[in-house]
Amino acid sequence: MGQDHIRYDILAQDALRGVIRKVLTEVAATGHLPGDHHFFITFLTGAPGVRLSQHLKAKYPEQMTIVVQHQFWDLKVSETGFEIGLSFSDTPEKLVIPFNAVRGFYDPSVNFELEFDVAAGEEDESESAEITAYPVSEADETLSQKSPEKPGDGPKGGGGSVVSLDSFRKKN
Repeated sequence: MGQDHIRYDILAQDALRGVIRKVLTEVAATGHLPGDHHFFITFLTGAPGVRLSQHLKAKYPEQMTIVVQHQFWDLKVSETGFEIGLSFSDTPEKLVIPFNAVRGFYDPSVNFELEFDVAAGEEDESESAEITAYPVSEADETLSQKSPEKPGDGPKGGGGSVVSLDSFRKKN
């Protein structure tokens, strides 16, 4: 097989990030999510351009999953990323997340999922197909949001657990 000088893999990931950009742009324009839609967005906290409080960075030094559902504010979307206000343990926080830092996007209301290869330092191949999933009780506690989904079975307060996406799908 010849060498891919066009880099279709990168082009395809950029196109799929455009799906996230389009969806978030529409949510930002209306100020709410339509129907039962809500999003689990996993991103690398140490990726270039990510901005979050030192407290959250210390709690989630590698990656974090946010739930965008009922309580969010100031959602702003650009060509390169988005910023959003969320509440963590009743503390308002502003996060800035470049699309290149997003590792996973999941809308459980329609079982739609995107997964991205994101460089994370010394991460190996087997880990690139994993996503951090937080139990609903922890998501409710940290994000002050309600979700009928149960994305994972990590220990409460333990920062979640890493599960394969196949396991994640089987639990929903």
